[in-house]
Amino acid sequence: MKAYVFVIALLLGIFGSIAGYKYVQFSALANASFERPPVAVAASIARADRWSEYLAAVGTIKAIRGIQLTSEGSGEVLGIHFDSGDAVEEGHLMVVLNDRVEIARRGSQRATLELAKLQYNRNRRLLQQKSVSRSDYDRSKADLDRARADLAETEAILSNKRIRAPFAGVTGIRQVELGDYVSPGTVVATLQDLSELEIDFTLPAQSAPKLRPGQRIELQVDAFPDRRFEATLQAVDSQIDPNTRNLRARARLTEGEGILPGMFAYLRVYMGTTSELVTVPETAISYSLHGNTVYVIDENEAGLLSASPVIVETSETRDGRTGILSGLGDGARVVTAGQNKLYRGARIAVDEDVVF
Repeated sequence: MKAYVFVIALLLGIFGSIAGYKYVQFSALANASFERPPVAVAASIARADRWSEYLAAVGTIKAIRGIQLTSEGSGEVLGIHFDSGDAVEEGHLMVVLNDRVEIARRGSQRATLELAKLQYNRNRRLLQQKSVSRSDYDRSKADLDRARADLAETEAILSNKRIRAPFAGVTGIRQVELGDYVSPGTVVATLQDLSELEIDFTLPAQSAPKLRPGQRIELQVDAFPDRRFEATLQAVDSQIDPNTRNLRARARLTEGEGILPGMFAYLRVYMGTTSELVTVPETAISYSLHGNTVYVIDENEAGLLSASPVIVETSETRDGRTGILSGLGDGARVVTAGQNKLYRGARIAVDEDVVF
C-alpha cells in the first residue's frame, strides 16, 4: 500500500513540475511582443540643385597637324636620321634614299647647262653684231631652256629621295631600316604635332539648332579617368549625314597635356543654360517595371521612423546624384541603402554613421 502511495506521489510531482514549467513558458510567450524590429537603413536629404544643360557625345582625339610620312619615290634606304619618338623641327632630314644615279645625272646636266649658257651668250652678242642668224640664236636659247628644265627635273627627283619633316612634331615608331627597299607610298613613320589637338564627334540632327562655335566643351578619356579637359567648339558640318542622320562637329582642345591622337573621348557640350531640379543620391532610386520609387522617411508624434515608397520621375545622373522631375520635394528625407528589406509603413532605424 505504501508503495502505491509513493509511486502516485512521485508521478504527481513529475507531472506537476512539467505543468508548472509549461505554464511559465506559455505565460512568457503570451506577454512577448511579436512586432518586427526596425530595419537599419542609411538616409540622405533631397536637395534642390542647379544643373547646367549639356549634350553628351563621344569622339576621337586627333592632332591638328598629324600625318604619315611616306616616300614619293622608290629606292634603297641609305640613311636614317631619326629615332622612334624623337621630337624634330620643321625641315629635319628624316630618310635618304639611294640617289647615286640622280647625283651623277645632275653633274652631267650642270655641265650641259654651263655649255648652253656660253653658247647662248655668244650668239646673243653675235646677233647684235649681225654675225649670226636669228635661227641659230633661237636654237641656243631653246637649248639653254631645255638644259635648265632637265636640271630642275633632276633636282626634283633628288628632293623626293630625301624625306623631310613638313612641320615640327613627335615621330612615331620607325617603320623602315637601313637597306630596306621602299616604293611610293611606303610609310616611314607617323609625325604628330602634340601641341595642338582637336576632336571630331557627332550629335543627332535635332541638336543642330543648339550648336554654335565657341561653346565650352568638357571631355574625359579613359587614360585619365580623374581628369577633366577643356575644349571649344570650332565648327559644325554644313550638312547632316544621310546615312546616320547625325551631324558632325569639331572642337579644339585648350588644354590636353598627356592626351594622344586616336584616344576615345566622352564629351559634354554645354548649352550655356541651367535648370533647377531636386536631386537625391543615385542609390536612393529603386528601378522596376512598375515605376521608379524612392522610400521617403516619416516620423510620427512618438518619434518613431517609418518608410513609404513614392513613385518618382527621374532625370539623368551626374556625379553620383540623380535628378527628380516629379514626385519628390526639396528637403525630403529618403532611404539610400537597405531598401530591399523595406515595405510600406516599415519601421526603420537610421544608421547615422553612413553618410551620403
